[in-house]
Amino acid sequence: MRVRGHGGTRLNVVDFGGEGPGILLLHGLTGRAANWTATARWLTRHGRVVGYDARGHGHSDKPDGPYDRAAYVGDAIAVIEGLDLGPALVVGHSMGGLTAWQLAGARPDLVRGVVIADMNPVTPPDLVDRWRRWLADWPVPFPTLADVRDYFGAARRTEGESFVEVMAGGPDGWRPLARPAHVLASLAHWADRDHRRELGPVRCPALVVAGAESDQPVDRQREMAALLPDGRFALVPDAGHVLHYDNPAGWRAAVEPFVAELIPARRDPVPAG
Repeated sequence: MRVRGHGGTRLNVVDFGGEGPGILLLHGLTGRAANWTATARWLTRHGRVVGYDARGHGHSDKPDGPYDRAAYVGDAIAVIEGLDLGPALVVGHSMGGLTAWQLAGARPDLVRGVVIADMNPVTPPDLVDRWRRWLADWPVPFPTLADVRDYFGAARRTEGESFVEVMAGGPDGWRPLARPAHVLASLAHWADRDHRRELGPVRCPALVVAGAESDQPVDRQREMAALLPDGRFALVPDAGHVLHYDNPAGWRAAVEPFVAELIPARRDPVPAG
């Protein structure tokens, strides 16, 4: 499925199924909607679950630009409005979490609640340089998917699994679907910034979920929950940054009660007779 986003960019949309209120899933930098598959399975008990590949990512268009925050938020607005999902529960990981709270602040009519997964609201000044060096070190093309798992899962195996989802195979091996130039252009619009002032306008219920072993500061995320007008905080043990891969049971235990407050789960049908 395709939806025209900000400026006409075609976005690849995945409808994971379910019925009822809309639930929109926003992946992180270099990711794609498929990263949410396991989470989407249990979220379909609560509503219609939709994800999409962000501009420059996955199978969405990869224009030269823009990759600023207005474009990312505009894409989310276009998906919610185009698929009649609003007011939606918006679940975002990392960069997707940033988009989620900016969307909620800009268009409260479209958002019933947000889940912000492992995103630091105060981004470091050297973030773009660190990513530029890291991207340059990737041994692209990867000969096999096993090499992808080994490279990205050196510290935490599950992170390797998340990167398998964002590779495309070709005659010479496996390459990332997101281009480094577009990744860096996206980063440039939220690195070296203090985003805490954006939290006040987020009036809907908000859950901040941090990985206990993440490289994103847990104390900043606790502070973010406190700054949100209707915020709360949950910590997922045995999880790094990609917490929904690292500890899926802990992630679900942290998130589903919040989801159920906003969108109660449908009852299983009673068998006839």
